[in-house]
Amino acid sequence: MSEDAPQPTESMSVDDNTPAPEAESTSSYTPGPDAVDITPNKDGGVLKEIKQQGTGNSYPHTGDKVSVHYVGTLTDGSKFDSSRDRGDKFEFDLGKGSVIKAWDIGVATMKRGEIAVLTCKSDYAYGDSGSPPKIPPGATLVFEVELFDWRGTDVSEHQDGGVLMSQLEAGEGYTSPNDCATCEIQLVGMCNGRVFEDRHVSFVMGEGSEVGLLESVEYAVRKFKKGEKALLVVKAKYGYGAVGNKEFNIPPNADLEYEVKLKKFEKVKESWEMNEDEKLEQAEIMKGKGTSFFKKGKLVVAMRYYKKVVSFLENETSYEGDMADKRKALLLAAFLNLAMCHLKQGEDNDACQQCDKALELDPKNEKGLFRRGTAHLNVKDYEAALSDFRAVLLVDPNNKAAKNQVVLTAQKIKKQHDSEKKLYSNLFRQMIQTDSKAHLPQGHAVGESGESLAEIGEWSNDMAKGMMTLEEEMEAFGEKMPAAQYDKNGDKENADPRREGRS
Repeated sequence: MSEDAPQPTESMSVDDNTPAPEAESTSSYTPGPDAVDITPNKDGGVLKEIKQQGTGNSYPHTGDKVSVHYVGTLTDGSKFDSSRDRGDKFEFDLGKGSVIKAWDIGVATMKRGEIAVLTCKSDYAYGDSGSPPKIPPGATLVFEVELFDWRGTDVSEHQDGGVLMSQLEAGEGYTSPNDCATCEIQLVGMCNGRVFEDRHVSFVMGEGSEVGLLESVEYAVRKFKKGEKALLVVKAKYGYGAVGNKEFNIPPNADLEYEVKLKKFEKVKESWEMNEDEKLEQAEIMKGKGTSFFKKGKLVVAMRYYKKVVSFLENETSYEGDMADKRKALLLAAFLNLAMCHLKQGEDNDACQQCDKALELDPKNEKGLFRRGTAHLNVKDYEAALSDFRAVLLVDPNNKAAKNQVVLTAQKIKKQHDSEKKLYSNLFRQMIQTDSKAHLPQGHAVGESGESLAEIGEWSNDMAKGMMTLEEEMEAFGEKMPAAQYDKNGDKENADPRREGRS
């Protein structure tokens, strides 16, 4: 509903050229004695009357997404728009100019559940041009607004609503702290309305944990402008989680609130602002910081610095001579150390990817091969692991760690093959037994090896019932029976025992 922005609903759109329905008329409205001027300049531009008191003591802040119902009328009672008639609540970002100025001012003074009437002069609504055909030029508007709820801006790293920010004081300028920027903040932490910390904090962006700053709060400060003050609502998983904090007397699974003001900060140069020498110099510094945090067991922070090395140098291919060698060495160290960090965190696929990048630079690098083999081993890709460990031995036949892993991996492969052999053997035996049982006459059994056994006796003429005679079999295959031959006793030598009833 801003003068130059799209309106909250289609029916109020300035660009809607379709004929509007005739305005519905209700009784005219005149502000009562309880109406209060809520404009910053006290010029009477926006008068507010509370029709229903809200609950609680909190109010929405700039940047919060608010949810309201409204009915808009002219002073003569003609209704030009209503979210209630449509049955859909209207949402907008407070204080961002997405609605008319009167709404940004008025809704910011309301509590949850409050119903208020805002009488808005044209300077705080649609001005001298109005919004034809529904709103005449220079019109004073009357809005009955009910505020249902609001929520802050999601500033969590994963955009899952874990950290919501509501602005309390606007900052200045257009820039925010970047990685490695030096920052000074004022911090007030609260749990269930109780202040558990109130302090001035100086830190380097990316190293907030060194001064006891929650990672989620540090990440949110990246969104601040100089001088900005905001309320952060931090869900338990981004606070002290299921453990809580004994020092601050914070129970497990407790949500937190922080009032944070960014007093000042000093940015460092971005990669695109540096020349070749500066990039190498900064990459060396980032590598050193990463290694320092790695040794302290602070892997997440260490990885940030190793990734900075990569961002400085990975796409910088114009170096020559000693500078090219230094670039390769720094990148190789960054990839290998990132792989180690991923391994320690159980992120084996990511570790493989970093090793692959290291091995592109140095195909015979022992650490790259060994760490990739370890990652393969962890995910039970034993053949790939064995290949990598053997590749290490081709580079250094005396590498004891690789020798041990070759033996271990070979044992796992044998165990896996034995297990598979036993599994398939059992499955095959079961298939034979099942198939044999399905084709046996009643009263027969199947042996352990799958053979059919009669309950009594091994063979009888009864078992041959239904079988074709030899002559019938040969005739079926287009063959002829040989002429009968007789022995000295006059018996047929080539008689069919099934035909003669012999056993």
